[in-house]
Amino acid sequence: MRFGIMAMQIGALAPPGLTAEGAMAHLRGFDHAAHVRGIAAQGFKTIELGGDLLLFFPNSYSPQSVQALAELKAELGLSYTLHLPLWSVEPSTPLAPVREGSVRALIQVIQATLPLGVENYVLHATGPLAAEFYHMRLPETARGLLMRLFQANAAQSIQTILAETGLPSRRLAIETIEFPFDLTLELANNLDLSICLDTGHVLAGFSGPVELFDVLERALPRLAQLHLHDAPWQGPEMVLGYGKDHQTLGTGDLDTGRLLDRLSAANFGGPLIFELTVEEARASLEVVRRLRPGVLEG
Repeated sequence: MRFGIMAMQIGALAPPGLTAEGAMAHLRGFDHAAHVRGIAAQGFKTIELGGDLLLFFPNSYSPQSVQALAELKAELGLSYTLHLPLWSVEPSTPLAPVREGSVRALIQVIQATLPLGVENYVLHATGPLAAEFYHMRLPETARGLLMRLFQANAAQSIQTILAETGLPSRRLAIETIEFPFDLTLELANNLDLSICLDTGHVLAGFSGPVELFDVLERALPRLAQLHLHDAPWQGPEMVLGYGKDHQTLGTGDLDTGRLLDRLSAANFGGPLIFELTVEEARASLEVVRRLRPGVLEG
């Protein structure tokens, strides 16, 4: 199995102890390829690039930066996935100007990174506004209608993204986030998209009163990658575990051995991305090595 890690390592992107002047110099001198090289040096050959870098490092995906990332990929034999921007992006909002601006931002990142041969692009098809209404105290009929509205707007945004970028639909993987899993899966089926299963999000209750292994079975036909991290299982009562996800494997309720066995039985070949710090990811690999050493061979 291919275990990878996210490039959004806050400790490296915003080193502690910098003065204001030092922080500004760090922003101006940020070298994206050097940053990824440092992560690869920790033993990870699959790297999930972060689209949200653009918020603070506007040259992260300039032509020069993309060329350097492509050269690094060839030099080290890396593979890339890319998490499209989610901060400030609302592709499902009913407010058309905001939705259209979000779509433009997403398209720009995809177009800029096409030379990298990104394996798949991970998308939050809905944003914080949909999540807010999802958990608002509303009659269930009203909640259902609103979730359908957000889903329809997301579908419209995704269709525009695919049409303008030429990206094959299966290279776009919509993530299990704070939105009903049934509607996420329906969206993927309707538009022939892939799924990114985020284990911690599901365990923490973000995708509704659904059980992780039921989600896995239903997602498997479209599963492109996993975001792998632990969390306590919040149960079917839809109690949310905010801040309890993104934990090292073995510290929550994820049955890691069972998960790896099912993926192996399904001949899953996509990346398993640790959405953790490098230290947490390495500790998680030790858990994998202890439970199922065979998946790390080769």
